[in-house]
Amino acid sequence: MIQYKGFWFKPMILEGVLLASRAFTPRADDVVLATQPKCGTTWLKALAFTVTTRSCHGLGADHPLLTCHPHHLVPYIEILGAAGGHVVDLGALPSPRLLATHMPMSLLPPETRSLGCRVVYLCRDPKDTLVSRLHFENKLAAQRGGAGPSMDDAFGMFCEGFSPYGPFWDHCLEYWEESMARPDTILFLKYEEIKLNPARVVRRLASFLGVPLTEQEESSGVADKVARMCSFETLTGLEVNQVGGVSHGNRVHFDNSVFYRKGEVGDWVNHMSREMGEKLDRIVQQKLHGSGLVF
Repeated sequence: MIQYKGFWFKPMILEGVLLASRAFTPRADDVVLATQPKCGTTWLKALAFTVTTRSCHGLGADHPLLTCHPHHLVPYIEILGAAGGHVVDLGALPSPRLLATHMPMSLLPPETRSLGCRVVYLCRDPKDTLVSRLHFENKLAAQRGGAGPSMDDAFGMFCEGFSPYGPFWDHCLEYWEESMARPDTILFLKYEEIKLNPARVVRRLASFLGVPLTEQEESSGVADKVARMCSFETLTGLEVNQVGGVSHGNRVHFDNSVFYRKGEVGDWVNHMSREMGEKLDRIVQQKLHGSGLVF
């Protein structure tokens, strides 16, 4: 990986980050979904897409989420994603655009802030994030006929801040501090709170994105319907999420199934020792000390 402005990137991703800084033009009505890898990106894309498009797509059996992978419905800013064999032209997308990124806040085009683009940031307990990342990397390595990193190696690198788009804590802090300064344009969410009460988060998303649930929608249980449609159980059971794949440019292809594993909170206890968990907790607490952000 390469360090750029304090963050680590794989070379191909850094190319996309640099290209985005030069060529991506934000619009005032853009909505940007920001995450670190393996922090619930796919889930957030499904929720935000379903919430913002419910007036035109409804919530029936012909909904696009039931036939398209969330990564095809919400393109990345810095990753040249291909859906159906063609690269998405962000500039040609109609407004308002729903976009995604793994980039730190400081690397987004400054117009994102000056124009008041709305940003939804989702983070996750770092221990679960690390475990999910490790499984993802190992699946990709196996797909290519190789072997991924061991838990010990991955843990050691993560604790040193050496991870894609990391350090983990710096990435979180940038968005957290921005959400404290501009709560009207930055919504900071945690994976665990969606797991705890997904319908409540659906309501928060709808309100923040300017499409609040109506009284009629509340009485008809729309929040719960959206939560069920976007649930881990529903998405993993769809054929589209088990076959086919997502291409990033011409060099990387991911099977759709690699984006879904367990979706559980606290699964880290099955993959790392208590001592490792306690060490990572201490590091994160130290890095976030005084910010008000806790895990």
